[in-house]
Amino acid sequence: MDNSITENENRPPDNIGASLRKILFTFMKIGAFTFGGGYAILPILQREIVYRLKWVDGGAFMDILIITQSLPGPLALNCSILVGRRLRGTVGGLIAALGIVLPSFLIILLLAAFLLPVVWNNEFVQAIFYGLRPAVVALVAAAACNLGREFVKDRFSLGILVLLLAVSLAFHLHPVLILALGALLGLFLFRKSDPQK
Repeated sequence: MDNSITENENRPPDNIGASLRKILFTFMKIGAFTFGGGYAILPILQREIVYRLKWVDGGAFMDILIITQSLPGPLALNCSILVGRRLRGTVGGLIAALGIVLPSFLIILLLAAFLLPVVWNNEFVQAIFYGLRPAVVALVAAAACNLGREFVKDRFSLGILVLLLAVSLAFHLHPVLILALGALLGLFLFRKSDPQK
């Protein structure tokens, strides 16, 4: 087994100062004000946990995103579990997961129980949702631009980005295959020949 993986599993949490209450309310706020889920949550996650609270740095955030892309389940939930675990261990991961799903669960329960029959065919509600759809696309595009500026810094990275984007659009491959292809390209293009480097 890789020693670096073993060391990461056994290392203590990064930020003992982050209370469980703070983790819970931070992820509840993220979960409550994110429409569209998935990639639309990335700008809000990045702003809160990287820039505002500084719980992780940009590189660690990108590593977390890479890991969550290769795991089954919702991106927001997986990401929150990894950040919470990094901060306060397994309990922190569970609290962060509770925080991210609780607002959506309560809102859906409220809608299903009381509001859905009233608002289902309401023209104002329909108009709001038509406006939210392009807003979600804008959030996803903003997240992609922010991540691109931070991590695509040379011509090889840009070449991989363009190639994988073209392959994805042309062949509609599963995201796991795109990630695997990116990993293979990284292995061949960016591997250091001298292990000391």
